[in-house]
Amino acid sequence: MPAARLALLALLCLTPPARGCEVALLLAMDVSGSVDAGEYGVQVEGLVAGLRDGAVRDALVLGQAALAVLQWSGPNQQRLSIPWRPMTDERAIAAIAAEAGAMARAFHSSGTAPGNAIAAGLEALARGPDCGRRVIDISGDGDQNSGIATAGARGRAEAAGVTINAVAIEDPGLGQPVTEFYRRHAITRGGFVMTARGHRDYAATLRAKLLRELVAPAM
Repeated sequence: MPAARLALLALLCLTPPARGCEVALLLAMDVSGSVDAGEYGVQVEGLVAGLRDGAVRDALVLGQAALAVLQWSGPNQQRLSIPWRPMTDERAIAAIAAEAGAMARAFHSSGTAPGNAIAAGLEALARGPDCGRRVIDISGDGDQNSGIATAGARGRAEAAGVTINAVAIEDPGLGQPVTEFYRRHAITRGGFVMTARGHRDYAATLRAKLLRELVAPAM
């Protein structure tokens, strides 16, 4: 077993066993017109790889987390592609990873409405399991060009006690416009944004974000 995973297991064992669901994670994926077929495939592969990662799997099971996947694009284009699944054991995680790998793209060639995605995420969380924390993970490669104000939707999330974190998928250049948009308009107080340099960096960034969300609160 890799040393990093052994260290994580030792850290997790220092915390009391979770009682019930510790965290409900809604993974909100951008499938707007700026995401081509290859980039969508890379996002799906990154999600599957993250779920199959040993350290992520251990943290999900320990916290008895619940996961759901939402695809989003324009103002009226949000779909809960994978409903809430309890992460009770390794078989449950393997099943959702397989489901994610076979997930068909929900929308094509449309606008980018992260505010509406957050609103849809809040509705999904309201219908979801009763967990200690509720988190919307929004990822995307562009800022808003349609839909309701992202900052307004963020305010609704904060009022409901929901945390919003983000993965910003940037072009390989030096600037970080998407990161700055999410930082200023999307993430809640106490939330964070992580930057992927291109879609090919998405898998590693998503893994790091999941571990930060799942492990850090118990430290």
